[in-house]
Amino acid sequence: MEKWELNLRNDIVDLRVKDQETTLEEVIERHPMRIPKYYYDLIDQNDPNDPIKRISYPNAFEVDLMGDYDTSGEASNTKLPGLQHKYSTTALVLTTSTCFMYCRHCFRKRLVGLSSEEINSRLDETIKYLSGHEEINNVLLSGGDSFCLTDEQIEAYLKGLTEIKHLNYIRFGTRSLVVYPERITDNLVSILEKYSKKKEIVIVTQFNHPRELTQEALNAIKKIKNIGVSINNQAVVLKGVNDTPDVLAELLNGLNRVGINPYYVFQCRPVKAVKIGFQKTLLETYTLIQETRKKLDGLSKRFRLIMSHPRGKVEIVGVHGNQMIFRFHQAKDMSDHDKMFIREIDEKAQWLDNDLMPIE
Repeated sequence: MEKWELNLRNDIVDLRVKDQETTLEEVIERHPMRIPKYYYDLIDQNDPNDPIKRISYPNAFEVDLMGDYDTSGEASNTKLPGLQHKYSTTALVLTTSTCFMYCRHCFRKRLVGLSSEEINSRLDETIKYLSGHEEINNVLLSGGDSFCLTDEQIEAYLKGLTEIKHLNYIRFGTRSLVVYPERITDNLVSILEKYSKKKEIVIVTQFNHPRELTQEALNAIKKIKNIGVSINNQAVVLKGVNDTPDVLAELLNGLNRVGINPYYVFQCRPVKAVKIGFQKTLLETYTLIQETRKKLDGLSKRFRLIMSHPRGKVEIVGVHGNQMIFRFHQAKDMSDHDKMFIREIDEKAQWLDNDLMPIE
């Protein structure tokens, strides 16, 4: 067992404060708690509204199960256990149900930290499916957190995937850079470097607050960038975490400063145990983004404001008068490709379909 695996024994997996203990125990019984000691030490224990704590520590509002566990229709896109094929050119592989930290805003609360039939355990069948679908030009290895796999498991995926000629690149979805930078070991970096000579490898991560850009995180980022592997960030707008222009601008400018491309900012999904505590209205989010953009340099403005909908990734393009303008950035059905649509603004609306008129 490697040192980074042994050190996971120091994770915080139970309550460290006694207020609302009964409620919080009910929360973690349904949605497990796990915080790496590294990330736990970033919490300002003197601040009851600390954003790092809000992201990582169980919240009393999580007893509210308003919303849905599968807000983007993942079940309907599953081709075999752990393999989803929603967009023509992209395949998603759920490699594990484990994460280094069980983020309280997670959109896969239905499976993270729990044993699940949705997790991929058939590597050979997965490679066969991908090999047989030449329209697929990229694969995202996610979970859970794909870097929770052992180095041997990661290399097994890379060995099989890099032999598929029609794949242009391979992505790894991981928050290890954010919550457990110790995972970026020399051996892992060596494996990534080896296979990046065969296929382009991209890391997709999720920094949500500027305080997460610690020296430890920067060291891990540098190790990955030094081997020519690019890093993209997809932040989520979270109530009480990054929902002021100053904080969000500091994050986005900070990401560019360390060489990470902030390519998506997501509207928080209406997930059970998440919606009531983290999700802002569409108008609030759009207004936040407009005010944030005034504080950003050119490169930091490259991101798109996105909602992950069962029919695709929907970009929130703008507001004109009392109307909000949307566009399909990616679509499950090609008949929706690049389609634009307009809805009258509802100041209470937080999502499409549930709160606004359905998409035609």
